[in-house]
Amino acid sequence: MRIIMFLSILGIYSLPLVGQKAEKSKVEAAVEQLKSAMITPDKKFLDDLILDELSYGHSNGKVEDKDSFIDNLMNGSSDFVSIHLSDQQVIVSGKSAIVRHVLDAVTNDKGQPGSVRLHIMTVWSKQKGKWKLLARQAVKTNLP
Repeated sequence: MRIIMFLSILGIYSLPLVGQKAEKSKVEAAVEQLKSAMITPDKKFLDDLILDELSYGHSNGKVEDKDSFIDNLMNGSSDFVSIHLSDQQVIVSGKSAIVRHVLDAVTNDKGQPGSVRLHIMTVWSKQKGKWKLLARQAVKTNLP
């Protein structure tokens, strides 16, 4: 009987951890969806993945709203040929999540080939059961 009670208590206390891991996985999936949509932009998909209140900060200090971010991806002003994310950390707190990672990308902005390595922080908000991008800030890095 004591074993059953112990296992029941253990199960009750582990439920929040299981739920948090599930939400972390959903946030990670949303990050991957954003990455894919930045490489192969789809206006309808981006519109659904991003909140209207988006604040998208670039490493040069430029800040875009949702419309300008999507427009620049669609018209090639911001053109990602490939994106690799590393050192990713995800923190979920209720209906908010913070994601940090290093972004290495090959770009072709306005037809000009280039590459970039940035530290990125994104903020995600869970709306109607889906994780959506609320904010993003990039910082240049000199790290290898």
